[in-house]
Amino acid sequence: MLSYQTPHSYFLVTFFLFTCFLLSLQASYLPPNQTQLTSGISLTTLSNSLPFENSALPLAAERTRRKDPLDGFNKYTNGWNITNRHYWASAAYTAVPLLSFAAVWFLGFGLCLLVFSVCYFCRRREPYGYSPTCYAVSLILLILFTFTALIGCAVLYIGQGSFHHSMTTTLQYVVHQADSTVDKLRNVSDYLAQAKQVGIDRVFLPANVQTDIDEAETNINASASTLADKTKENSDNIQDILDSARLALIIIAAVMLVLTFLGFLFSIFGIQLLVYILVIAGWVLVTGTLILCGFFLVLHNATADSCVAMDEWIQYPTAHTALDDILPCVDNATAQETLSRSKEVTSELVNLVNQIITNVSNINFAPNFTPLYYNQSGPLMPLLCNPFHPDMTDRQCDAGEVSLSNATQVYNNFVCQVSPSEICMTQGRLTPTFYSQVSAGINVGNALYIYAPSLVELQDCTFVRETLSDVSSEHCPGLRRYSRWIYVGLVMVSFAVMFSLIFWIVYGRERKHRLFNKESKELTPTPAPRSRPRPTRPTPAPALALAPAPAPPALGPSAVGQELALARIPEWERDN
Repeated sequence: MLSYQTPHSYFLVTFFLFTCFLLSLQASYLPPNQTQLTSGISLTTLSNSLPFENSALPLAAERTRRKDPLDGFNKYTNGWNITNRHYWASAAYTAVPLLSFAAVWFLGFGLCLLVFSVCYFCRRREPYGYSPTCYAVSLILLILFTFTALIGCAVLYIGQGSFHHSMTTTLQYVVHQADSTVDKLRNVSDYLAQAKQVGIDRVFLPANVQTDIDEAETNINASASTLADKTKENSDNIQDILDSARLALIIIAAVMLVLTFLGFLFSIFGIQLLVYILVIAGWVLVTGTLILCGFFLVLHNATADSCVAMDEWIQYPTAHTALDDILPCVDNATAQETLSRSKEVTSELVNLVNQIITNVSNINFAPNFTPLYYNQSGPLMPLLCNPFHPDMTDRQCDAGEVSLSNATQVYNNFVCQVSPSEICMTQGRLTPTFYSQVSAGINVGNALYIYAPSLVELQDCTFVRETLSDVSSEHCPGLRRYSRWIYVGLVMVSFAVMFSLIFWIVYGRERKHRLFNKESKELTPTPAPRSRPRPTRPTPAPALALAPAPAPPALGPSAVGQELALARIPEWERDN
């Protein structure tokens, strides 16, 4: 029975290593409930120990507290930061159990293959042994691990597709939010440029205001370009990584599926040469899958770290963190300057319109006061409401003033019909030309007034807080769940194929032993019935005669059958 004990011993050793791996993995894999607990502890502790303004707040500090191999295996304490190499080193350290097990598997199984090969060619052939229990158990386990590998491939394929879709959707949402911010900045810049061209009866904005507009335009365009370029660069890099990872996972799932199916068929039909070829290929593929599994464990931990970091940053958005590199706020100086210039230009446009209304439209000039006379008549026009005080604080409209939102509709009632010489022929206070110039100034001022709250959101990062809040609540659960699916699928495939390789060999040997035992019984000759010999008188031997040579021992029926069965097995298929 020594012939089938060696593979089972190797199976026990592998099972022991697998158990040790699971125990060691518990130390590096943090459960979701523990993540929430440590996240709360981190936030409470940091809020008590760090000032609110201008603080380098370490996000997800407790969750990211892992051993850092670049710092003498001390605990990493700087929190989530994708620009910090120590963060990535500590995150990568969580994959050490998987990578170590991959090395043990590669070297251990390779050494076993080498020992088996040496024994196959060098050890003397012995009679076969056969155990029906061992044959049945090896067949059942082979079927079990084959189905486990198929299920793992399905989980891996579905998980990678869902993760890719969820991550792409999240990335598109973030890019859309950044693009909308760029559009707001460029719209403000365009309206400021239009404000420089606004003129009512050859009266334009003051020269100092136009100079301020030029400076504001330069800063706004620079900030918008920086934000757009950084967003595009980051989104392109992330999308390339996602596409490469998806392709690698699809290839792994397909190759493992084909390998498992072919190995099972070849084992069942006893094509041992192809089985041995697949065992060698599977040995290498399992090693690569375990390494890839470690990579996705790091990805899963980094995804969970990012979600926890976003949850904490929402409460402290002014802290400078690595989240600014993913979706950066406009710098405070640019936002404040843009907001100030927008308020100033809006106020100057309102003053310009009111100046024309007060000094031209609401005065009934004599016909000799050209070019101010155009036969103004009728009710007086109401003044335009200035939404800001001289110090640019918010101001409430007085009674009788017209707001920027509906001023063009109100002033349209004061337009008269004119002659070819631009003289009113009907009652009115504005000619069509004056009305178009006044409307242009009102529209530009109203647009700048509407976009002012958006500039405040850029200044205090409100739009980033809203974006990350949506990502955390709507996208993070899916990202965590599907990254865990990928990790679980890779683990299932790796270990199912690993044990399948072992049982391909075990079942192939047991199948051959069973076949040998069956043929041995069929070829064993049936002994003839012995006849009772008649008694005879012994003849005395001559005195000088030599003793006869002993006859060779007769082979028993079972041994004869084994020799015949062994002879029927081809020489290249015989093993130990």
